[in-house]
Amino acid sequence: MEQFHTWFTQAHTSGLAEPNAMVLSTIDPTGAPRARTVLMKGYDHAGLRFFTNYRSRKGRSLEDDPRACVVFPWHAIRRQVMISGSVERLTDRENDEYFARRPRGSQLGAWASERQSAPVADRAGLDGLYARFAEVWPPGVEIPRPAYWGGFRLVPREVEFWQGRSDRMHDRFRYLLAAGAASDGDWVIDRLSP
Repeated sequence: MEQFHTWFTQAHTSGLAEPNAMVLSTIDPTGAPRARTVLMKGYDHAGLRFFTNYRSRKGRSLEDDPRACVVFPWHAIRRQVMISGSVERLTDRENDEYFARRPRGSQLGAWASERQSAPVADRAGLDGLYARFAEVWPPGVEIPRPAYWGGFRLVPREVEFWQGRSDRMHDRFRYLLAAGAASDGDWVIDRLSP
């Protein structure tokens, strides 16, 4: 995570738009892989945090099979980081603290998208839901976190740092958690062939 912090800081200061955007891959109940872009909302020695509707397709997939892989595609600086590992739900306290910091519109959006990933009749219906929740919680009134909304932590087991170089002679380093090690255990570091 120290190496990730160094690269993430460099990506952030390079002026990249949304360096915290990551492609999250999960396995659905049929065994098929699915990928989508989500925003990392924090990280520390324990892993990466992101938030979603627990009833969404990705939320259900992560509950059924708590393994995932993310990729940070920082093309403009010729870097990529891939992290795979196990996923765990964040605590209610962590979820409440983050939800309280979200913009009011995003809080209302979490309520309006209770059925995230489910078909909707049209945009007007979705906008109507948002407007109804805006009436329930007018400006100045605290909006509670929906019970179905919260975060996950991706606990790294394998991390690959990729640095693009000319003539396809890229630098690739894989950090692999040693068998039987805890999340702060020993990592085996290998240089991989490009």
